Amino acid sequence: MTDIVRSALRSLRTTRGVSRRELADALGVHWQTIGYIERGERLPGLALAMRIAELFGVPVEELFSLATEPVPARTRRGRPAAGCVREA
Repeated sequence: MTDIVRSALRSLRTTRGVSRRELADALGVHWQTIGYIERGERLPGLALAMRIAELFGVPVEELFSLATEPVPARTRRGRPAAGCVREA
């Protein structure tokens, strides 16, 4: 099981009308990094998480939180990863 951290980045970013590229440029990271974080494929380091929260004016805890239940690992296409059983 992976993705035990949930990110509110996508909803916060889209609500504010900011593109991935604009956010990435403001943070000094590649735009694909934003997508990886939004999909839960990567976790930002503490410094980047703090910079994202500061940029949006929200606490880090509002942006990233622990999931109540771990979710199965998934491939980039949303299918269960090898060795993971699809939950009914």
